[in-house]
Amino acid sequence: MDASFPGSGDKPIAMLVDDDAKVREAMSNLLNSVGIETISFSSAREVLEAKLPDRPSCFVLDVRMPGLSGLDLQRHLQANGIETPIVFLTGHGDIAMSVEAMKAGAVDFLTKPVRDQTFLDAVSNAIATDIARREATLTARKHATDYETLTQRERQVLRLVIGGALNKQIAFELGISEITVKLHRSNMMKKMHANSITQLFTAWQSLPESVRRGDE
Repeated sequence: MDASFPGSGDKPIAMLVDDDAKVREAMSNLLNSVGIETISFSSAREVLEAKLPDRPSCFVLDVRMPGLSGLDLQRHLQANGIETPIVFLTGHGDIAMSVEAMKAGAVDFLTKPVRDQTFLDAVSNAIATDIARREATLTARKHATDYETLTQRERQVLRLVIGGALNKQIAFELGISEITVKLHRSNMMKKMHANSITQLFTAWQSLPESVRRGDE
């Protein structure tokens, strides 16, 4: 039975990083059996030199590898802004390693031997996490684009609306008439594609922190 990933238009892929070819092949066969495509790397260095696929994905990393370790690779990926979820699968893990990996954002830390279903569940959860992350990023970009279309006055009205101010209070704060406030507010809501204060607040929350702080 194929793994199901609602909301994903692209077929997900798991990126397997392990210096043992037999382990990579076994993981790949298992994941392929449930419809998850794979791409394999024999070292962390290969990952850093590769063009990674732009689609829902996750990494499955061994901890101990020649050269850079799995934990080293996790740090390199983070330093390069790559937020793809990571599942560690190792025969040499300990509590300190698992704590370090999880603190750094790994979604799971599995030790061998591991049940097939446990491994599949961990990879599926990681891919689902990546799908949600990618959707949130796209939504945030759309809201940021909408925000860029607002005039300076509409941005002022937006901030005051988000702060809970009524039209009369906004008019007093900005030194304009209440009718003018209503006009700016209506235009702002249309441009932000918001039909309610709840939708507007959701869009506002997804904007970059610098915008919400007013560092424009």
